[in-house]
Amino acid sequence: MIQSDTKSQFKAKLLCPAKSGSDTPWAFIILPKNASAKLPRRGRTTVEGTINGHDFRATLEPDGQLSHWLRVNEELFETAGVNIGDTVTFEIMSVEQEPEPEIPPDLQEALAAAPEARAVWEDTTTIARLDWIHWITSAKQSKTRAKRISNACDMLASGKRRVCCFDPSGYYSKAFSAPKAAD
Repeated sequence: MIQSDTKSQFKAKLLCPAKSGSDTPWAFIILPKNASAKLPRRGRTTVEGTINGHDFRATLEPDGQLSHWLRVNEELFETAGVNIGDTVTFEIMSVEQEPEPEIPPDLQEALAAAPEARAVWEDTTTIARLDWIHWITSAKQSKTRAKRISNACDMLASGKRRVCCFDPSGYYSKAFSAPKAAD
């Protein structure tokens, strides 16, 4: 896929999440299906672009509907001079090379304790590592997360390079969704 083929321009209203989960204000948009369809994958994917002409780089999350959603943080609000409720112009395209994902500390610790798993982890692709991390961090309970980390180390140690039975788009498993907007 050629990077320029993923380019889209669209307008979207900055929605306020019903449950923000933090004291810091943020908003989100759901990408139009035609913009999302141009991207290289239905799971997490990193884009660069502009919001009302101001540059940004962000990782889009899957919305479980074969599209993506974007979190717009307070820093980007200030840079772009926008507020929740504004309709803004976006221009996005996928990055040329997906950035290396940040490994959660509990997974780092488990990989450090399992040299065979660590060797396979280091030999996988960035996208495969992103999917492993997404699978682990999408666990809703800490015991599920701990079990997934243990299973990941076992699978990696046995030579498995990709997490099995994981739908990174959330479409088939309904594991992911965009936030609900406040009224």
